[in-house]
Amino acid sequence: MTQQGDKGRVLIVEDSPVIAVDAEQRLQDDGWFVVGPAYDMDQAIDLAKREQFDAAVLDLNIRGEKSFAVMQILHERNIPFLITSGYADWSMPEEWRDRPRLQKPYKLGSLVGAVCELAGADQPSDG
Repeated sequence: MTQQGDKGRVLIVEDSPVIAVDAEQRLQDDGWFVVGPAYDMDQAIDLAKREQFDAAVLDLNIRGEKSFAVMQILHERNIPFLITSGYADWSMPEEWRDRPRLQKPYKLGSLVGAVCELAGADQPSDG
């Protein structure tokens, strides 16, 4: 059995506490150390600037504000990230269109698999 954090560190930026806690628990169960979750943009920007992590999961819309500022920080730090959203219309600036995405609601196994792929870690044993 892996210990918490064996696979690396992942930042979660998600304004829904239910989704954030579920994602955090599932990632921890798979051996990740979770940074955050950040529930608002100020906290997300702060964590993106000062913390060390191997990958990030960003909700596109955090309390009515797009998470583009966090994306820019992660891009500048060469940290891979995944964008999630519950909106059917994913209008994105050109610079972020090639980033991996997950449509909400997503299966937690899909989230873990995507994070593993981003960070180059072993895939979860349960798929």
